[in-house]
Amino acid sequence: MSSYKGHTIFALVLALMFFNNPLIIALSVIGANIPDFDHKFKKDNVYKMIILGLIVFISLYILKLPYYLGLIIVFLGTVFYFSQHRSFTHSIFGVLTLTATVSLILIWAYEILMDITIIPTSYLFMAILIALLSFLFLNKKLLLIFLPLFFISLFLFGTLTVNYVEIAVGLFLGLLSHIVLDSFSPSGIKLFAPLSSKKSHKQFGTLSIVLLLILAIYLRRFEIIMLMQYFFPNIYFSYGFI
Repeated sequence: MSSYKGHTIFALVLALMFFNNPLIIALSVIGANIPDFDHKFKKDNVYKMIILGLIVFISLYILKLPYYLGLIIVFLGTVFYFSQHRSFTHSIFGVLTLTATVSLILIWAYEILMDITIIPTSYLFMAILIALLSFLFLNKKLLLIFLPLFFISLFLFGTLTVNYVEIAVGLFLGLLSHIVLDSFSPSGIKLFAPLSSKKSHKQFGTLSIVLLLILAIYLRRFEIIMLMQYFFPNIYFSYGFI
């Protein structure tokens, strides 16, 4: 069984293959730790999530702000409450559901903050939301490493753009990395739960990693060619080589 350390490292490696934005890389790392919220020993956190959603719903309703943010938080907590370990949250349908749900929470919260404040450095709002999300889903020991590195990377990169599509893709990659890694365990995963209880094993994981590598190389082909041209200036490399 993969630990949170293994899931975190695997998601980080995959995210670095696809993204340069530390906001999106951080979301992939967080996403890799989300599916295990279906553990029984994390039920207390699930209750807190549902209560938080109700508080947000009531508060936003009173303030006449978009209260659906609270409802989606309640929905997220409900998903974890009813999911058995390595069942729905470890399936492809669970990955899509969690991607959509967490993405909407981040985007709606971001939109509300942008509507009620006037600050030009808007990406800081998303950074704060991601940091808050890390407190919810990351192991406490991991937080001690994650948060300093996250804010240092933001300082080094300076102003960053916030892209809603990248938010969803980053979360999806992290969530997918979790079930890919778990497929290599002896117990496997129920890839199509709740429609099927049939388990998938390392064949799914191996195929997924190969496809992700091919996709990453294709998306990064221009950067790869530039590196080749730097180290081998006398050799011609075509931009259509991949």
